[in-house]
Amino acid sequence: MASDSELSEFLKNVEKKAFKRAYYHVRNEDAALDILQDSMIKLCTNYADKPVAELPLLFQRILSNTMLDWFRRQKTRNALFANLSDFNSGDGDGDFDLLEVTANTSNEATSESAEQWIGRVQTLEHIETAVMALPARQREAFLLRYWEELDVAETAAVMGCSEGSVKTHCSRAIQALSKTLGTQGIRP
Repeated sequence: MASDSELSEFLKNVEKKAFKRAYYHVRNEDAALDILQDSMIKLCTNYADKPVAELPLLFQRILSNTMLDWFRRQKTRNALFANLSDFNSGDGDGDFDLLEVTANTSNEATSESAEQWIGRVQTLEHIETAVMALPARQREAFLLRYWEELDVAETAAVMGCSEGSVKTHCSRAIQALSKTLGTQGIRP
């Protein structure tokens, strides 16, 4: 059973990555924050009695289900209440901060020129845009495998599919990202 401090520490450690994952899926900062908050509340309410080792997979599954619920609600709402604001571009308002991109905490970062820093930020923005353009299942598999660093079996459990499907989604995501970023001159 996880103690309150262990649960709190776990949530603090997954907060930024989970927010980014939700933001990639819903492409709306406020909705991503709501989804993250709902997921954390569900974990604390329903699974606080689980061992700490089980929390990462439980939380990822809860987050995935909460995002699916959000998409279902949006689909229903949009079917019932189509209004002009739904047709605005989803480019965002520019207030979104890239995770740990601008945080210069190392000594190496202080020797970086402004041109290098701008280039790095622009490259990360291109990568973020390319990841957001992936189909939903590919994006989810890619983020769980390479962002959350889950193995194939854990990713399959979170996504509710076979390990072969996870491998296929990841492979297709990597190919699509490589092609998209390659046309923009970004090479690994």
